Amino acid sequence: MEGEADIVVGSCSKPCGPLEEYHIPDYILKPDCQQVIVDHAPPCPVVVFINSRSGGQLGSSLIKTYRELLNEAQVFDLSEEAPDKVLHRLYVNLERLKMEGDILAVQIWRTLRLIVAGGDGTASWLLGVVSDLKLAHPPPVATVPLGTGNNLPFSFGWGKKNPSTDQEAVKSFLGLVKHAKEIKIDSWHIILRMRVPKEGPCDPIAPLELPHSLHAFHRVSSGDSFNMEGYHTFRGGFWNYFSMGMDAEVSYAFHSERKRNPEKFRNQLTNQGTYAKLGLKQGWFCASLSQPSSRNLAQLAKVKVMKRPGSQWEELQVHHSIRSIVCLNLPSFSGGLNPWGMPGTRRAADREFTAPFVDDGLIEVVGFRDAWHGLVLLAPNGHGTRIAQAHRVRFEFHKGAADHTFMRVDGEPWKQPLPMDDDTVVVEISHLRQVTMLANEPCRSKSVSDPSLPSPAHDSHGNDKDAAEEDEDEWEDGRRKFGAADTFKLPDEIDIAHLS
Repeated sequence: MEGEADIVVGSCSKPCGPLEEYHIPDYILKPDCQQVIVDHAPPCPVVVFINSRSGGQLGSSLIKTYRELLNEAQVFDLSEEAPDKVLHRLYVNLERLKMEGDILAVQIWRTLRLIVAGGDGTASWLLGVVSDLKLAHPPPVATVPLGTGNNLPFSFGWGKKNPSTDQEAVKSFLGLVKHAKEIKIDSWHIILRMRVPKEGPCDPIAPLELPHSLHAFHRVSSGDSFNMEGYHTFRGGFWNYFSMGMDAEVSYAFHSERKRNPEKFRNQLTNQGTYAKLGLKQGWFCASLSQPSSRNLAQLAKVKVMKRPGSQWEELQVHHSIRSIVCLNLPSFSGGLNPWGMPGTRRAADREFTAPFVDDGLIEVVGFRDAWHGLVLLAPNGHGTRIAQAHRVRFEFHKGAADHTFMRVDGEPWKQPLPMDDDTVVVEISHLRQVTMLANEPCRSKSVSDPSLPSPAHDSHGNDKDAAEEDEDEWEDGRRKFGAADTFKLPDEIDIAHLS
Protein backbone atom coordinates (compact mmCIF):
# COMPACT_ATOMS: atom_id res chain seq x y z
CA MET A 1 0.00 0.00 0.00
CA GLU A 2 2.98 2.27 0.48
CA GLY A 3 3.20 2.70 -3.29
CA GLU A 4 -0.35 4.05 -3.65
CA ALA A 5 -0.96 7.44 -5.22
CA ASP A 6 -0.34 10.48 -3.05
CA ILE A 7 -3.78 11.99 -3.72
CA VAL A 8 -6.24 10.60 -1.18
CA VAL A 9 -9.71 11.40 0.01
CA GLY A 10 -9.87 13.47 3.16
CA SER A 11 -11.34 16.44 4.93
CA CYS A 12 -10.04 19.39 6.90
CA SER A 13 -12.53 21.77 8.43
CA LYS A 14 -9.84 24.35 9.20
CA PRO A 15 -6.20 24.98 8.20
CA CYS A 16 -4.14 22.05 9.38
CA GLY A 17 -1.39 24.30 10.72
CA PRO A 18 2.29 23.47 11.10
CA LEU A 19 1.78 19.88 12.32
CA GLU A 20 0.25 18.27 9.23
CA GLU A 21 2.42 15.16 9.73
CA TYR A 22 0.34 14.25 12.82
CA HIS A 23 -3.02 15.58 11.64
CA ILE A 24 -6.05 13.32 11.11
CA PRO A 25 -8.85 14.73 8.91
CA ASP A 26 -12.29 15.19 10.39
CA TYR A 27 -14.06 12.56 8.30
CA ILE A 28 -11.82 9.80 9.69
CA LEU A 29 -12.80 10.78 13.22
CA LYS A 30 -16.41 11.83 12.57
CA PRO A 31 -18.48 9.49 10.38
CA ASP A 32 -20.92 12.26 9.44
CA CYS A 33 -18.26 14.61 7.97
CA GLN A 34 -18.05 15.20 4.22
CA GLN A 35 -15.08 13.76 2.33
CA VAL A 36 -12.78 16.02 0.32
CA ILE A 37 -9.42 15.65 -1.43
CA VAL A 38 -6.14 16.19 0.47
CA ASP A 39 -2.65 15.92 -0.98
CA HIS A 40 -0.81 13.59 1.41
CA ALA A 41 -1.52 11.11 4.16
CA PRO A 42 0.06 12.12 7.50
CA PRO A 43 3.20 10.03 8.16
CA CYS A 44 2.48 9.84 11.91
CA PRO A 45 -1.24 10.23 12.67
CA VAL A 46 -1.94 10.37 16.40
CA VAL A 47 -4.98 10.19 18.64
CA VAL A 48 -4.39 11.84 22.02
CA PHE A 49 -6.09 10.93 25.31
CA ILE A 50 -5.52 13.24 28.28
CA ASN A 51 -6.80 12.95 31.83
CA SER A 52 -7.58 16.58 32.66
CA ARG A 53 -7.66 15.70 36.37
CA SER A 54 -4.05 14.47 36.42
CA GLY A 55 -1.02 16.56 37.31
CA GLY A 56 -2.93 19.31 39.08
CA GLN A 57 -3.70 21.86 36.36
CA LEU A 58 -1.28 20.30 33.85
CA GLY A 59 -3.84 18.00 32.27
CA SER A 60 -6.17 20.84 31.30
CA SER A 61 -3.28 22.94 30.04
CA LEU A 62 -1.95 20.04 27.96
CA ILE A 63 -5.35 19.52 26.32
CA LYS A 64 -5.41 23.18 25.30
CA THR A 65 -1.95 22.99 23.72
CA TYR A 66 -2.59 19.78 21.80
CA ARG A 67 -5.86 21.17 20.44
CA GLU A 68 -4.04 24.29 19.27
CA LEU A 69 -1.48 22.21 17.36
CA LEU A 70 -3.66 19.38 16.05
CA ASN A 71 -7.21 18.84 14.91
CA GLU A 72 -9.33 19.38 18.02
CA ALA A 73 -11.29 16.25 17.12
CA GLN A 74 -8.25 14.02 17.64
CA VAL A 75 -7.61 15.18 21.23
CA PHE A 76 -9.87 13.71 23.92
CA ASP A 77 -10.43 14.59 27.56
CA LEU A 78 -10.86 11.30 29.43
CA SER A 79 -13.04 12.99 32.03
CA GLU A 80 -15.57 13.67 29.28
CA GLU A 81 -15.36 10.62 27.01
CA ALA A 82 -14.08 7.12 27.72
CA PRO A 83 -11.44 5.64 25.38
CA ASP A 84 -13.50 2.53 24.59
CA LYS A 85 -16.20 4.67 22.98
CA VAL A 86 -13.65 6.75 21.06
CA LEU A 87 -11.81 3.75 19.64
CA HIS A 88 -15.07 1.93 18.96
CA ARG A 89 -16.24 4.83 16.82
CA LEU A 90 -12.86 5.29 15.13
CA TYR A 91 -12.23 1.67 14.16
CA VAL A 92 -15.76 1.03 12.95
CA ASN A 93 -15.45 4.13 10.74
CA LEU A 94 -12.00 3.09 9.51
CA GLU A 95 -13.33 -0.35 8.60
CA ARG A 96 -16.23 1.17 6.68
CA LEU A 97 -13.92 3.50 4.77
CA LYS A 98 -11.46 0.69 4.00
CA MET A 99 -14.28 -1.41 2.55
CA GLU A 100 -15.17 1.57 0.34
CA GLY A 101 -11.59 1.68 -0.96
CA ASP A 102 -10.46 4.79 0.92
CA ILE A 103 -6.65 4.85 0.68
CA LEU A 104 -6.18 7.40 3.45
CA ALA A 105 -8.17 5.24 5.88
CA VAL A 106 -5.91 2.28 5.09
CA GLN A 107 -2.76 4.33 5.64
CA ILE A 108 -4.00 5.81 8.91
CA TRP A 109 -5.11 2.37 10.13
CA ARG A 110 -1.59 1.09 9.47
CA THR A 111 0.39 4.01 10.96
CA LEU A 112 -1.86 5.26 13.78
CA ARG A 113 -0.18 5.90 17.13
CA LEU A 114 -1.87 6.68 20.45
CA ILE A 115 -0.73 9.10 23.16
CA VAL A 116 -2.09 8.92 26.69
CA ALA A 117 -1.33 11.57 29.32
CA GLY A 118 -2.12 10.81 32.95
CA GLY A 119 -1.06 8.62 35.84
CA ASP A 120 -0.26 4.91 35.61
CA GLY A 121 -3.91 4.04 36.22
CA THR A 122 -5.01 6.18 33.28
CA ALA A 123 -2.42 4.60 30.98
CA SER A 124 -3.49 1.11 32.10
CA TRP A 125 -7.10 1.99 31.34
CA LEU A 126 -6.25 2.83 27.73
CA LEU A 127 -3.98 -0.21 27.34
CA GLY A 128 -6.87 -2.41 28.47
CA VAL A 129 -9.12 -0.99 25.78
CA VAL A 130 -6.45 -1.42 23.09
CA SER A 131 -5.90 -5.01 24.24
CA ASP A 132 -9.58 -5.75 23.76
CA LEU A 133 -9.40 -4.78 20.10
CA LYS A 134 -7.40 -7.99 19.44
CA LEU A 135 -5.86 -6.56 16.27
CA ALA A 136 -2.94 -8.19 14.51
CA HIS A 137 -1.42 -4.71 14.28
CA PRO A 138 -2.83 -2.71 17.22
CA PRO A 139 -1.90 0.97 17.54
CA PRO A 140 1.19 1.38 19.74
CA VAL A 141 0.93 3.65 22.77
CA ALA A 142 3.17 6.43 24.09
CA THR A 143 2.69 7.67 27.65
CA VAL A 144 3.02 11.20 29.05
CA PRO A 145 3.88 11.25 32.80
CA LEU A 146 1.19 13.26 34.62
CA GLY A 147 0.95 11.14 37.78
CA THR A 148 2.97 10.83 40.99
CA GLY A 149 4.96 7.63 40.37
CA ASN A 150 4.82 7.49 36.55
CA ASN A 151 6.25 3.98 36.40
CA LEU A 152 4.85 3.19 32.95
CA PRO A 153 6.33 6.25 31.17
CA PHE A 154 9.64 5.82 32.98
CA SER A 155 9.88 2.17 31.93
CA PHE A 156 9.77 3.18 28.26
CA GLY A 157 12.00 6.23 28.25
CA TRP A 158 9.39 9.00 28.55
CA GLY A 159 10.64 10.20 31.93
CA LYS A 160 8.89 10.46 35.28
CA LYS A 161 8.69 14.22 35.83
CA ASN A 162 5.53 16.07 34.85
CA PRO A 163 6.20 17.72 31.47
CA SER A 164 5.98 21.31 30.28
CA THR A 165 2.77 22.13 28.47
CA ASP A 166 3.88 24.89 26.09
CA GLN A 167 3.77 24.39 22.33
CA GLU A 168 7.49 23.81 21.90
CA ALA A 169 7.50 21.06 24.53
CA VAL A 170 4.53 19.34 22.89
CA LYS A 171 6.12 19.61 19.43
CA SER A 172 9.31 18.08 20.81
CA PHE A 173 7.36 15.21 22.36
CA LEU A 174 5.48 14.55 19.11
CA GLY A 175 8.81 14.38 17.30
CA LEU A 176 9.96 11.69 19.72
CA VAL A 177 6.72 9.79 19.23
CA LYS A 178 7.20 9.87 15.47
CA HIS A 179 10.61 8.17 15.71
CA ALA A 180 9.92 5.93 18.73
CA LYS A 181 10.44 2.18 18.40
CA GLU A 182 7.74 -0.37 19.12
CA ILE A 183 8.13 -2.91 21.91
CA LYS A 184 5.61 -5.53 23.00
CA ILE A 185 4.78 -6.07 26.66
CA ASP A 186 2.89 -8.80 28.47
CA SER A 187 -0.47 -8.12 30.03
CA TRP A 188 -1.77 -10.04 33.04
CA HIS A 189 -5.19 -11.35 34.01
CA ILE A 190 -6.22 -11.27 37.67
CA ILE A 191 -9.05 -13.20 39.34
CA LEU A 192 -10.22 -12.66 42.92
CA ARG A 193 -12.64 -15.27 44.25
CA MET A 194 -14.09 -15.74 47.72
CA ARG A 195 -16.95 -17.60 49.30
CA VAL A 196 -19.93 -15.38 50.02
CA PRO A 197 -19.48 -14.33 53.68
CA LYS A 198 -22.19 -15.06 56.22
CA GLU A 199 -22.25 -11.37 57.10
CA GLY A 200 -20.50 -8.18 55.99
CA PRO A 201 -19.35 -7.06 52.52
CA CYS A 202 -16.53 -8.52 50.48
CA ASP A 203 -16.39 -6.07 47.57
CA PRO A 204 -13.09 -4.26 46.88
CA ILE A 205 -13.15 -0.90 48.68
CA ALA A 206 -11.39 1.85 46.73
CA PRO A 207 -10.55 5.23 48.29
CA LEU A 208 -13.76 7.20 47.81
CA GLU A 209 -14.30 6.16 44.18
CA LEU A 210 -13.35 3.25 41.98
CA PRO A 211 -9.91 3.78 40.36
CA HIS A 212 -9.38 3.24 36.64
CA SER A 213 -7.42 0.02 37.09
CA LEU A 214 -10.44 -1.52 38.81
CA HIS A 215 -13.04 -0.41 36.26
CA ALA A 216 -13.04 -3.92 34.83
CA PHE A 217 -12.50 -5.54 38.22
CA HIS A 218 -16.18 -6.32 38.36
CA ARG A 219 -18.09 -9.28 39.66
CA VAL A 220 -18.48 -11.79 36.83
CA SER A 221 -21.93 -12.56 35.47
CA SER A 222 -23.83 -15.71 36.36
CA GLY A 223 -23.19 -17.12 32.89
CA ASP A 224 -19.43 -16.53 32.97
CA SER A 225 -17.20 -19.60 32.96
CA PHE A 226 -15.47 -18.32 36.10
CA ASN A 227 -18.67 -17.99 38.09
CA MET A 228 -19.04 -20.52 40.92
CA GLU A 229 -22.15 -20.97 43.01
CA GLY A 230 -21.70 -19.62 46.51
CA TYR A 231 -18.71 -17.46 45.54
CA HIS A 232 -18.12 -13.85 44.61
CA THR A 233 -15.68 -13.53 41.72
CA PHE A 234 -13.96 -10.39 40.44
CA ARG A 235 -11.64 -10.01 37.50
CA GLY A 236 -9.34 -7.41 35.99
CA GLY A 237 -5.97 -6.91 34.37
CA PHE A 238 -2.69 -5.05 34.72
CA TRP A 239 0.54 -4.25 32.89
CA ASN A 240 3.06 -3.10 35.46
CA TYR A 241 2.44 -4.66 38.86
CA PHE A 242 0.11 -6.15 41.42
CA SER A 243 1.19 -5.64 45.03
CA MET A 244 -0.19 -6.66 48.39
CA GLY A 245 0.70 -5.65 51.92
CA MET A 246 2.06 -2.54 53.59
CA ASP A 247 3.14 -0.70 50.43
CA ALA A 248 -0.46 -0.94 49.18
CA GLU A 249 -1.70 0.25 52.59
CA VAL A 250 0.42 3.41 52.35
CA SER A 251 -0.77 3.95 48.78
CA TYR A 252 -4.39 3.56 49.92
CA ALA A 253 -3.88 6.21 52.61
CA PHE A 254 -2.30 8.58 50.06
CA HIS A 255 -5.09 8.18 47.50
CA SER A 256 -7.77 8.56 50.16
CA GLU A 257 -6.23 11.80 51.43
CA ARG A 258 -5.76 13.18 47.91
CA LYS A 259 -9.34 12.51 46.92
CA ARG A 260 -10.65 14.14 50.10
CA ASN A 261 -8.43 17.21 49.69
CA PRO A 262 -7.45 17.50 46.01
CA GLU A 263 -6.39 21.14 46.41
CA LYS A 264 -3.40 20.01 48.50
CA PHE A 265 -2.05 17.69 45.77
CA ARG A 266 -1.34 19.90 42.78
CA ASN A 267 2.45 19.55 42.73
CA GLN A 268 4.41 16.39 42.02
CA LEU A 269 7.12 17.10 44.60
CA THR A 270 4.53 17.90 47.25
CA ASN A 271 2.72 14.66 46.44
CA GLN A 272 5.91 12.65 46.83
CA GLY A 273 6.66 14.31 50.17
CA THR A 274 3.16 13.56 51.42
CA TYR A 275 3.59 9.95 50.33
CA ALA A 276 6.76 9.63 52.41
CA LYS A 277 5.06 11.15 55.48
CA LEU A 278 2.18 8.72 55.19
CA GLY A 279 4.70 5.89 55.01
CA LEU A 280 6.07 6.98 58.37
CA LYS A 281 2.61 7.40 59.85
CA GLN A 282 1.44 3.98 58.65
CA GLY A 283 4.49 2.25 60.13
CA TRP A 284 6.14 1.23 56.88
CA PHE A 285 9.50 2.29 58.33
CA CYS A 286 8.92 0.65 61.72
CA ALA A 287 6.56 -2.17 60.88
CA SER A 288 7.66 -4.52 63.63
CA LEU A 289 6.69 -1.97 66.28
CA SER A 290 3.45 -0.56 64.91
CA GLN A 291 1.81 -3.47 63.10
CA PRO A 292 0.65 -6.89 64.35
CA SER A 293 2.55 -9.95 63.16
CA SER A 294 -0.58 -11.08 61.31
CA ARG A 295 0.32 -8.50 58.64
CA ASN A 296 3.32 -10.67 57.69
CA LEU A 297 2.26 -12.22 54.41
CA ALA A 298 3.47 -15.70 55.28
CA GLN A 299 0.88 -15.76 58.07
CA LEU A 300 -1.78 -14.15 55.90
CA ALA A 301 -1.67 -16.33 52.78
CA LYS A 302 -0.04 -19.22 50.98
CA VAL A 303 1.80 -18.20 47.80
CA LYS A 304 1.89 -20.70 44.94
CA VAL A 305 3.43 -20.36 41.48
CA MET A 306 3.24 -22.17 38.16
CA LYS A 307 6.65 -21.51 36.71
CA ARG A 308 5.95 -22.63 33.13
CA PRO A 309 2.76 -23.11 31.10
CA GLY A 310 1.26 -26.48 31.94
CA SER A 311 3.58 -27.20 34.88
CA GLN A 312 2.48 -28.04 38.42
CA TRP A 313 1.69 -25.52 41.14
CA GLU A 314 4.51 -25.10 43.67
CA GLU A 315 4.09 -23.55 47.10
CA LEU A 316 6.72 -20.94 47.91
CA GLN A 317 8.41 -20.61 51.28
CA VAL A 318 8.00 -16.90 52.01
CA HIS A 319 10.12 -15.62 54.89
CA HIS A 320 8.08 -14.69 57.96
CA SER A 321 9.42 -11.11 57.90
CA ILE A 322 8.00 -10.27 54.43
CA ARG A 323 5.24 -7.67 54.72
CA SER A 324 4.85 -6.69 51.09
CA ILE A 325 4.89 -8.76 47.89
CA VAL A 326 5.12 -7.25 44.42
CA CYS A 327 4.32 -9.18 41.22
CA LEU A 328 6.23 -7.05 38.73
CA ASN A 329 6.08 -7.00 34.94
CA LEU A 330 8.06 -3.80 34.19
CA PRO A 331 11.41 -2.62 35.64
CA SER A 332 9.88 0.37 37.44
CA PHE A 333 8.12 0.47 40.80
CA SER A 334 7.49 3.23 43.34
CA GLY A 335 8.64 6.07 41.10
CA GLY A 336 11.33 4.34 39.03
CA LEU A 337 13.00 1.77 41.32
CA ASN A 338 13.75 -1.74 40.04
CA PRO A 339 12.95 -4.30 42.77
CA TRP A 340 14.14 -7.31 40.74
CA GLY A 341 17.47 -5.93 39.58
CA MET A 342 19.79 -8.06 37.46
CA PRO A 343 20.35 -11.54 38.95
CA GLY A 344 23.91 -12.81 38.74
CA THR A 345 25.36 -16.29 39.00
CA ARG A 346 27.52 -16.00 42.11
CA ARG A 347 24.76 -16.67 44.62
CA ALA A 348 23.09 -20.05 44.35
CA ALA A 349 19.69 -18.49 45.08
CA ASP A 350 19.95 -16.35 41.93
CA ARG A 351 21.10 -18.99 39.48
CA GLU A 352 17.59 -20.07 38.56
CA PHE A 353 16.53 -16.49 37.78
CA THR A 354 16.96 -14.50 34.58
CA ALA A 355 16.99 -10.80 33.78
CA PRO A 356 13.51 -9.26 33.68
CA PHE A 357 12.05 -9.12 30.17
CA VAL A 358 8.71 -7.43 29.52
CA ASP A 359 7.55 -9.88 26.84
CA ASP A 360 8.70 -13.29 28.09
CA GLY A 361 5.42 -14.50 29.60
CA LEU A 362 6.92 -14.43 33.11
CA ILE A 363 6.24 -12.14 36.03
CA GLU A 364 8.80 -11.41 38.76
CA VAL A 365 7.72 -11.92 42.40
CA VAL A 366 9.64 -9.79 44.92
CA GLY A 367 9.26 -9.38 48.69
CA PHE A 368 10.04 -6.53 51.12
CA ARG A 369 10.28 -6.52 54.91
CA ASP A 370 9.72 -2.78 55.33
CA ALA A 371 10.62 0.57 53.77
CA TRP A 372 14.18 0.35 55.09
CA HIS A 373 14.53 -2.82 53.07
CA GLY A 374 13.19 -0.90 50.09
CA LEU A 375 15.97 1.66 50.41
CA VAL A 376 18.46 -0.92 49.14
CA LEU A 377 16.99 -0.24 45.70
CA LEU A 378 18.74 3.13 45.78
CA ALA A 379 22.14 1.43 45.90
CA PRO A 380 23.91 0.12 42.79
CA ASN A 381 22.67 -3.40 42.02
CA GLY A 382 20.21 -3.15 44.92
CA HIS A 383 17.10 -5.34 44.83
CA GLY A 384 14.36 -6.78 47.01
CA THR A 385 14.04 -10.41 48.06
CA ARG A 386 13.71 -12.35 44.82
CA ILE A 387 11.04 -14.99 45.37
CA ALA A 388 10.11 -16.39 41.95
CA GLN A 389 9.62 -15.90 38.23
CA ALA A 390 6.36 -17.45 37.14
CA HIS A 391 3.73 -17.82 34.44
CA ARG A 392 1.00 -17.79 37.11
CA VAL A 393 0.86 -16.72 40.75
CA ARG A 394 -1.78 -17.73 43.27
CA PHE A 395 -2.49 -16.33 46.77
CA GLU A 396 -4.64 -18.47 49.07
CA PHE A 397 -5.67 -16.61 52.22
CA HIS A 398 -5.76 -18.36 55.57
CA LYS A 399 -8.92 -18.64 57.61
CA GLY A 400 -9.27 -15.83 60.13
CA ALA A 401 -5.72 -14.51 59.71
CA ALA A 402 -7.03 -10.93 59.26
CA ASP A 403 -10.30 -9.21 58.45
CA HIS A 404 -8.81 -7.31 55.49
CA THR A 405 -5.68 -6.65 53.49
CA PHE A 406 -4.56 -3.96 51.05
CA MET A 407 -3.86 -4.49 47.36
CA ARG A 408 -3.04 -2.30 44.40
CA VAL A 409 -2.81 -2.67 40.65
CA ASP A 410 -0.64 -0.31 38.56
CA GLY A 411 -0.60 2.32 41.29
CA GLU A 412 -4.33 2.19 42.14
CA PRO A 413 -5.02 0.73 45.62
CA TRP A 414 -8.01 -0.76 47.37
CA LYS A 415 -8.87 -2.29 50.72
CA GLN A 416 -9.93 -5.92 50.37
CA PRO A 417 -12.15 -7.36 53.12
CA LEU A 418 -11.46 -11.02 53.90
CA PRO A 419 -14.19 -13.35 55.21
CA MET A 420 -13.45 -14.70 58.65
CA ASP A 421 -15.37 -17.96 58.37
CA ASP A 422 -13.69 -19.66 55.42
CA ASP A 423 -10.23 -20.09 53.93
CA THR A 424 -11.19 -20.15 50.26
CA VAL A 425 -10.24 -16.58 49.34
CA VAL A 426 -8.03 -16.75 46.25
CA VAL A 427 -6.22 -14.21 44.08
CA GLU A 428 -4.78 -15.68 40.89
CA ILE A 429 -2.62 -13.92 38.30
CA SER A 430 -1.95 -15.41 34.87
CA HIS A 431 -0.38 -14.34 31.60
CA LEU A 432 -2.92 -12.91 29.16
CA ARG A 433 -1.69 -11.54 25.83
CA GLN A 434 0.48 -8.62 24.69
CA VAL A 435 0.08 -4.96 23.80
CA THR A 436 2.50 -2.67 21.95
CA MET A 437 4.19 0.32 23.56
CA LEU A 438 6.25 3.11 22.03
CA ALA A 439 9.72 3.39 23.53
CA ASN A 440 12.08 6.35 23.64
CA GLU A 441 15.75 6.23 24.56
CA PRO A 442 16.93 5.43 27.15
CA CYS A 443 14.38 2.64 27.51
CA ARG A 444 14.66 0.59 30.71
CA SER A 445 12.34 -2.17 29.48
CA LYS A 446 14.05 -5.03 27.66
CA SER A 447 12.59 -7.45 25.14
CA VAL A 448 13.50 -11.12 25.11
CA SER A 449 13.73 -10.88 21.31
CA ASP A 450 16.22 -7.98 21.32
CA PRO A 451 19.26 -9.31 19.39
CA SER A 452 21.61 -6.92 21.23
CA LEU A 453 20.88 -8.59 24.58
CA PRO A 454 22.23 -11.94 25.81
CA SER A 455 19.82 -14.82 25.53
CA PRO A 456 18.12 -16.07 28.72
CA ALA A 457 20.12 -18.47 30.87
CA HIS A 458 17.64 -21.24 30.26
CA ASP A 459 14.64 -22.04 28.10
CA SER A 460 12.13 -20.51 30.47
CA HIS A 461 10.05 -18.10 28.45
CA GLY A 462 7.00 -20.05 27.49
CA ASN A 463 8.60 -21.94 24.58
CA ASP A 464 6.80 -25.18 25.36
CA LYS A 465 4.33 -24.81 22.51
CA ASP A 466 2.01 -27.67 23.43
CA ALA A 467 1.73 -26.56 27.05
CA ALA A 468 1.24 -22.95 26.02
CA GLU A 469 -1.56 -23.86 23.61
CA GLU A 470 -3.23 -25.96 26.29
CA ASP A 471 -2.97 -22.99 28.65
CA GLU A 472 -4.50 -20.69 26.02
CA ASP A 473 -7.52 -22.97 25.59
CA GLU A 474 -8.08 -23.19 29.33
CA TRP A 475 -8.08 -19.43 29.87
CA GLU A 476 -9.53 -18.06 26.64
CA ASP A 477 -13.04 -17.55 28.01
CA GLY A 478 -11.75 -15.66 31.01
CA ARG A 479 -9.46 -13.34 29.12
CA ARG A 480 -11.78 -11.46 26.84
CA LYS A 481 -12.76 -7.90 27.60
CA PHE A 482 -10.93 -7.52 30.90
CA GLY A 483 -9.73 -4.00 30.19
CA ALA A 484 -12.62 -2.16 28.54
CA ALA A 485 -16.08 -1.13 29.55
CA ASP A 486 -18.98 -3.37 28.57
CA THR A 487 -19.97 -0.81 25.95
CA PHE A 488 -16.96 -1.71 23.79
CA LYS A 489 -18.35 -4.02 21.15
CA LEU A 490 -18.03 -3.88 17.38
CA PRO A 491 -21.39 -3.91 15.57
CA ASP A 492 -22.53 -7.27 14.25
CA GLU A 493 -22.26 -6.13 10.65
CA ILE A 494 -18.50 -5.52 11.02
CA ASP A 495 -16.37 -8.61 10.50
CA ILE A 496 -13.64 -8.53 13.15
CA ALA A 497 -11.41 -10.55 10.80
CA HIS A 498 -11.11 -7.48 8.61
CA LEU A 499 -9.82 -5.51 11.56
CA SER A 500 -6.93 -7.87 12.12
